[in-house]
Amino acid sequence: MAFSKLPSAADQRLIDHAARHGFAVTVKQLASWRRAGLLPGNIPGGGLGRGRGSTSTPPPESFDLVIALARLGGRGKRPADLALLLFTEGLPVPEATVRAAFRAAVGADALPGEGDGSAGGLDPDEQLDQISKQLTDRGQVLTLVPARARRIDERIARALGQLPPEILELDRNAEPQRLTPKDATLTAVTATIGGSVPLQDIGALLRAMSPAMAANPMASLVETTEADVPEAAASVLAEDGSLAFIPDGDPRDLLRVLADTAPLEDLAAGWHTAVQVREWALNLCQRVEDELEAGQLGAAVEEWVHGRQLMSGLSVIATLREPRWTPSRGASSALMWLFQCQMLAMLDSLLPDCQWHILQIPGLAPPPVRDLILTKVVGPGTASTAETTTG
Repeated sequence: MAFSKLPSAADQRLIDHAARHGFAVTVKQLASWRRAGLLPGNIPGGGLGRGRGSTSTPPPESFDLVIALARLGGRGKRPADLALLLFTEGLPVPEATVRAAFRAAVGADALPGEGDGSAGGLDPDEQLDQISKQLTDRGQVLTLVPARARRIDERIARALGQLPPEILELDRNAEPQRLTPKDATLTAVTATIGGSVPLQDIGALLRAMSPAMAANPMASLVETTEADVPEAAASVLAEDGSLAFIPDGDPRDLLRVLADTAPLEDLAAGWHTAVQVREWALNLCQRVEDELEAGQLGAAVEEWVHGRQLMSGLSVIATLREPRWTPSRGASSALMWLFQCQMLAMLDSLLPDCQWHILQIPGLAPPPVRDLILTKVVGPGTASTAETTTG
């Protein structure tokens, strides 16, 4: 006959606490949460004397954690996801567990060949060649414009008609580089495993993400940066036209370092920014579709058109590429936003007196990202000046 293990007095306190809040928690669940690093162990106390064993006490934070774990947990819930959800609710999940969960989120989507060990020992060029072959063999390409965004673009184009001549004239590249979906995929993979890519390739990628546009002023601006501002370009561009201040090598390694070293409050700020950007992007899509359906183009369509080639539009595209949100996706996005803040801070050190007031231009960046940059990079004083300048 099998006997179930009786809970210790300390565990019974946690079980009773959960029950008072309407949750049924078992000794087995408590043990599982502790093994996963989600719940601290009980604090040993003194002996009871005369062979009656010893006492222990739950740490104070265990009571709130047990309630949250009972509420958030369930069949199929990954411990790393639970750790992220606990942390972002402000609950005292152990720091090591939080950092491990953010770190694991970086490698959630492996490139072809990374999972089977075949990329081991290869330099970036060799790895890129191998990935290119595997992508070709599998017929895999990056979704440049998700279907929902493409439909919105097409409906806005029909409603607005052709671009005015003054907009067409802003695109000064008469013979722009044209990327196929395969080329665009390889450009994105190159950035993933090697860091920065030349501005010409970034411009071509922007054009590939808006194939129906008769002109692309933003791509043109990127492509002509070196000629337009030669003194600044000399400080920040490498010989191949890539951004010199972005470290070489796999940027995912830098994200893992961030997961290990960033202050916990920064990780939380990055997470909330990622969640808010997703909510903002989906809300913008819905508002634009509502205006198009009603035949009354307004603020939402204007915001879409202004930001389509800027950071805000790219954030919408990225959101629509990921229809299924997970806590791991949120953690990965959080680290990306924090990494961008680091790079902008480095740019600010290379080019003092950056014109941060442009962050207030409508459509330049998603509002949550603008707020994160103003807080983490620019600073309250400069942020206030920027708002006053553009107000």
